[in-house]
Amino acid sequence: MRVVWQLLAVAAVAFAGQQLVALTGNPWLTLLFGGLTAVLAVLAYRWVVRKTEHRPVDELAGPGAGLALGRGTLVGLALFGLVIANLALLGAYDVRGWGSFPGAVGLVGFMAAAAVTEELLFRGILFRVVEKWLGTGLALVLTGLLFGLAHLFNPHASLWGALAIAIEAGGLLTAAYVATRRLWVPIGLHFGWNFAAAGIFGTEVSGNGTPQGLLDAVTSGPSLITGGSFGPEGSLYSVLFCVLGTGAFLWLAHRRGRLVPRRRSERAADVTTLSR
Repeated sequence: MRVVWQLLAVAAVAFAGQQLVALTGNPWLTLLFGGLTAVLAVLAYRWVVRKTEHRPVDELAGPGAGLALGRGTLVGLALFGLVIANLALLGAYDVRGWGSFPGAVGLVGFMAAAAVTEELLFRGILFRVVEKWLGTGLALVLTGLLFGLAHLFNPHASLWGALAIAIEAGGLLTAAYVATRRLWVPIGLHFGWNFAAAGIFGTEVSGNGTPQGLLDAVTSGPSLITGGSFGPEGSLYSVLFCVLGTGAFLWLAHRRGRLVPRRRSERAADVTTLSR
């Protein structure tokens, strides 16, 4: 029951923020409302977790939060930059000129709200709960698939696009959480990737038809290379680079002893030990 209350608290803030953003066409108000949504979602999560689990909310610990957010954002920007660089080398990405600076400003708020609320819901609540019962591996796969399926409701969504999101974001962002046991790095990663896609390089994000960012650009070529109308997240390059990033974070998690085994395996080990 406590999971339901946690999901409802964060989802309510996310929904209210989404409605406010939808009502305004002003990028500066979008920046304001998006930033406010992100802050309120963090506060709501901390409050409801304390009330329902009666513990310190270590996954949102304050010390080092800014540095972790910054690192995650840089990694997200770099990964998406690698995708665009490869598309450009193939002639599949073409910049036609400057886009909209105000549009990019509004996308800062929009993407901040999306990154924070989605990470709280999928990594902070769902993955954390499922991992306790099924271990890190199965929880990563199941919540990753759920995260991908959630993107099927986007305007230009496709089954391949949803699967790509499940592999890329479901894997990479969860692995970043497991390696750090904090939500700040995955929030930064999520924001950096999305803002690079729409706010800088002017491409679609998960088929959402996002506003124009700093660059006015187009992609052309096979959908498996460019992602088609879903955006570069449907590109095989995105899958490749995010899988490599997932592997790096999981290796780090293993080195730090932060991978959780399946509970059934732990019980079997306990029974074996007692029978000796």
